[in-house]
Amino acid sequence: MTPLATLAADLAARRTTGRALVEAALERIGDPDGEGSRVMLSVFANGARAAADAADALRAAGVRLSPVAGIPVSVKDLFDVAGMATTAGSVVLKDAPPATADAPVVARLRQAGAAIIGRTNMTEFAYSGLGLNPHYGTPRNPWDRATGRIPGGSSSGAAISVTDGMAAAAIGTDTGGSIRIPASLCGLTGFKPTARRVPTAGVWPLSRTLDSVGPLAPTVACCAVLDAIMSGVDPVIPAPLPLAGVRLAVPLTLVLDAVEPYVAETFAVTLSRLSAAGARIHEIPFAALAEIPAVNARGGIYAEAWAVHRRQIETARDRYDPRVAARILRVSNMSAADYYDVLRARERLIAEADAITTPFDAVVLPATTLAAPPLAPLEADDDLYVRINALMLRNTFCFNFLDRCALSLPMHRRGEAPCGLMVVGETLGDTRLLAVGRAVEAALAA
Repeated sequence: MTPLATLAADLAARRTTGRALVEAALERIGDPDGEGSRVMLSVFANGARAAADAADALRAAGVRLSPVAGIPVSVKDLFDVAGMATTAGSVVLKDAPPATADAPVVARLRQAGAAIIGRTNMTEFAYSGLGLNPHYGTPRNPWDRATGRIPGGSSSGAAISVTDGMAAAAIGTDTGGSIRIPASLCGLTGFKPTARRVPTAGVWPLSRTLDSVGPLAPTVACCAVLDAIMSGVDPVIPAPLPLAGVRLAVPLTLVLDAVEPYVAETFAVTLSRLSAAGARIHEIPFAALAEIPAVNARGGIYAEAWAVHRRQIETARDRYDPRVAARILRVSNMSAADYYDVLRARERLIAEADAITTPFDAVVLPATTLAAPPLAPLEADDDLYVRINALMLRNTFCFNFLDRCALSLPMHRRGEAPCGLMVVGETLGDTRLLAVGRAVEAALAA
């Protein structure tokens, strides 16, 4: 995987062309021995070639371009693309009316010159952290294709499009962890911004309160560039903070429970490396985290998913992934009063969490409690699926519920199972988080 900055430098120096990058991506998508058929639900070959050719022509004319101009980028299947139905990884929406316009984030990427290569597979309606899709197949994790392991979800195809060279970067969504989980399991960097910073218009919703749009890419700097473009600001990459003296909080409440030994050991080694690089590690109680599962025990904030699906599922339930339908129906009897209680509890817990984390530069914890498990047992056993899905989502969801921005950075040793370090910032503290993330990334690469 090549960082966007390296690709941009190669393009500027005429060592490659946008057209060559797009053709290479299309070749990987079309490889009959690869994952392309399970990763890409739509391929925009002609449009991507046209965008790359336009960028190449402007560069040849001496025009200074954006850092993504001519570079292939994939988008998740729940983003509107003008002239196409938005299917959200489902067969239910195959005959939906075509979108009349691109989603704003897609439009902003196009305006920056990105070559939108296609739309990627996902968990149906973005409602699982595992990445399984019975309609279109499940992309296999690049770490252990012989076994056949899950990619993580819901932005499953987004992750594999980057690891397998079908795109230089991918745009996904994150409601409960759907960017950071596949980033963690596949060895990528994933960035979930503070939800309100990037527009979600033209994006099929799951929870309008929690939905956020962000990138999966090789580095923090790549994520910063894409986040800036989608946020509508100049793509300036925050300089890394000096790690010496940076205060990192490690919650001792909930998020380290039931973490598999491999991930726990990798996290402990990571903390030691950060400490050796000068970071100050503080283990802290974090009572607000312990309340979040109870607040959402009956479905909680995901009552918003029932609001989105309630009419459609009445007429098309037999066409849904049964596991997705079961999760949606679980909150069908939740009252307005119960939902109101969840929102008020969320306000209280956000305030409590803010008071706990204000003295620190970031919170750090394992992004996922386990490395990627094999796919076949999860396909065969509903109870196992439910248990592993809940465990996979637990750590990431907590900080979505608390309205935070967060990164997942690779923390595993080369050749071992990928697992991610989650670095959490303050609400709307995205720029500072990216600066901290760059410092952490550099220390772990040393």
